[in-house]
Amino acid sequence: MFTKKRVAILGIVVLVGFYLGALATRAIINLMIGGTLFGGNFL
Repeated sequence: MFTKKRVAILGIVVLVGFYLGALATRAIINLMIGGTLFGGNFL
């Protein structure tokens, strides 16, 4: 039933979703501890 193209697209979507979820979690933790998102000091 599943074509190779559909499986590839699904895999990419899952990877992007996982990456965005991890980044969002990092952003929330950084806001809670008062750090900056990318480790630099922007001010």
